[in-house]
Order: sequence, then C-alpha cells, then structure tokens
Amino acid sequence: MDIQRTDFTKKKRRLRWLVGGAVTLALGVLVFAFANDPGIPRVARDSLWLGTVERGDLLLEVRGPGLLLPSQARWIAAETTAWVDRILLKPGAPVQADSVILELTNPEVVEAELAAQSALAAAEAELVAQRMTLESQRLDQKASLASVEAEYESARLQTEADGELAARGIISKIQYRRSQLMLDQLKVRLDIERQRSVAFAQTITAQLAAQSARVAQLRGTAELRAGQREGLKVRAAIAGVLQQVPVEEGQQVAAGTNLARVAQTDQLMAQLRIPETRMKDVHLGQEVAVDTRNGVVQGHVVRIDPAVQGGTVLVDVGFDGELPSGVRPDLGVDGIIRVEHLADVLQVGRPAYSQPETEAHLFKLEPDSNIARRVPVRLGRASANRVEVRQGLQAGDVVVLSDLSAWANHDRLRIE
Repeated sequence: MDIQRTDFTKKKRRLRWLVGGAVTLALGVLVFAFANDPGIPRVARDSLWLGTVERGDLLLEVRGPGLLLPSQARWIAAETTAWVDRILLKPGAPVQADSVILELTNPEVVEAELAAQSALAAAEAELVAQRMTLESQRLDQKASLASVEAEYESARLQTEADGELAARGIISKIQYRRSQLMLDQLKVRLDIERQRSVAFAQTITAQLAAQSARVAQLRGTAELRAGQREGLKVRAAIAGVLQQVPVEEGQQVAAGTNLARVAQTDQLMAQLRIPETRMKDVHLGQEVAVDTRNGVVQGHVVRIDPAVQGGTVLVDVGFDGELPSGVRPDLGVDGIIRVEHLADVLQVGRPAYSQPETEAHLFKLEPDSNIARRVPVRLGRASANRVEVRQGLQAGDVVVLSDLSAWANHDRLRIE
C-alpha cells in the first residue's frame, strides 16, 4: 500500500508561497522605482491651473482693456502768439460754452485791431464820398442827355413845319434842307449822349464795386483782428467739464498751442485695445459687455481704427444703457466682445500663451495617477478664457493649463 507523504505537500505549498512573495516584492519594487523615477520632475498641484475637457455650447469672445473717453471733447488752441495772463478755472470745473477759462495778453493784437478798424472806417467814408461824386456826375450826364433830347425834338418839329412851308412855296427848299441837316446832326448827338449815359452807368457800377470790395476786404480783416483780440479770452466753446489746462501763468504760447481741453462727461464711450491677432473676428455692431469696476454695461462696436498701434487695434464702443454712477473719463475698463456662439463643441479652459487654430502640447493627467503626460492637441476657435478642442483630447480629460515652459524638455510630470 502507498504511504501519504504530508511533508512533501507542505514543502511544495511553502515553495509556491515563497515564489509568489518574491514576484510580488519584485513588482512592488518596480512600481516604487517607477513612481519615484528621479527623471520625472515633481510639480506641486497647488501651483498649477488644471482644466477639465467638457462638451457644450461655447460663446466666442474677444477681451481687451481700455478707457472711458468722452464722445464729445474739444481742445481749445491759441489763435495768436500771446502770454498767459490769468488762469480763471482749474481742471474739474463745470463750464458753459461762454465760460472764460483763461486770459491771454498781447499788445500787438490790440494795436492790429485798432489799425484794422481805422482802415475800415476810412474806406467806408471813401466809398460814401465816391458814391456821392459819381451820383453828381450821373445827374450832370442825365441833364446833358435831356438837353440834347429837347434840342432834337425842337429841331424835328421845326423840320416838319419847314417841310409844309416849302411844299407851299412859302420858304425856299434850301432853308428846308438846312433844317433837315440840323435835325440829322442832333440825331447823331442824341445817340452819342445815350451811349455815354449807358457807359457812364457801367463805370459807376464798376467803381463802386471795386471800392465796395475793398471795404469788404478791410471789414474781414477788422473782424479777424477783433476775433483775435476776443480770442485772448479763452472760452470753453461747449458745455461740459474742464479736463486739462496744460499751461501756466506767465508762459508764452505760440499760435496753435493747446490751452485747454473740455469734454462732455455725460456722453462717454469705451475705447478698447484688442490684440491684432483677434481683430479678424471683430466687426461693427457686435455686442460688447464693458466692466466699469462698478457694474457691467452693455454696448456695441461703433468704430474700428484702421491702424495697428503697439500690436493692438483701438475699438470704440457705444453704450446702449445708462452708465453706473461714479464713472468718469479716463477710467480703466475691461471689454468683452461677443463674436460667435458655437453649439455642442469640445472645449477646455484656454491654456497659457496658446493661440487659436494652432497645435499645442499639453500635459494630460493619466487616470487614477499623479503622472501627467505631454500630448499633442489641436486647438480651434478661441474665446477670452476658453478654446475649442478639435483633436487630442476627450471629454473628461484633465489637462494642465498653466505655463509649463520650464518643463518643455520633459514628456512627463509628477503632480503632487
């Protein structure tokens, strides 16, 4: 009969346990070594900005900082070279159109006005005297014409009478012929006098027109000089608030120098600076939300500057409603231009320094792990803080959105 050897079975079971333990230990060592690979940089989770890929509607927006500016503002410039005599109003003062902001002084301007007024008065007096002289000459010419007409009419009647008498034989034909010659001579004189009268009337008109033109020229000069003297009192020109007075008392200013700036503070607009790379999406009439730091006001794009300045384009926004109390010109604001609404798209928070319609490399966290692996991602259209994902990620993936340029040479990161 066979004898059962229990010791062999126990040894076999013990060997199996030893082998299994050794394998488990080896796997543990490998896992521990992999998890603690010194070649994988460690990054604190609190220092990272993480985002989850989601599917849903995406509102494309363009964001830009800007300022509140008055829609109606005017710089007031010096009309002539002068010196600042007195500054009557300071910036911040409310003004009306006729409010005097400052006074200038220039004796030459006053002297020029007096000279212009004197020249105008002399020319006007000369025009009156010339008109009277020409009117007298016209009357003389009219009297001479009337005299010749009377002589002609008398000669005509005499010729008709002599003709009847000559026909009856009472007077000789020679006498009748003399009457006819006298009538013909007077006829010629009458025609000449009439032509002289017409020509003299034209001469009067031309001479008076020339003198009147000279008077008009001198009157314009006098009005200009008077305006320059009046311009020594610098007025606001429009109702509003005085914003700037960039001159000092006693300062000499040249013609064209800006002396004051007045703005209508009850009519403000926002001027945003939009990156030139996003301007292809911005158009007139688009809706804009402007954060004034004291509330958000809705508006729309009313003007787009054609030039690029420092990598940005100026976009003017007109407001559709009332502005919050306390807003004033030059207040810093943020504007968000609503560009387009995309329905049911894959999207994620916008990674740092990413550009729309480009390929980026993002670190994606592996499921149930603290390891983030670099993966290529194709980005699509972008909003102010979110971007469309076209390839490389799926809904639910968690990616690092922070700037990780310091680890650009690593394919994996350990996030702790």
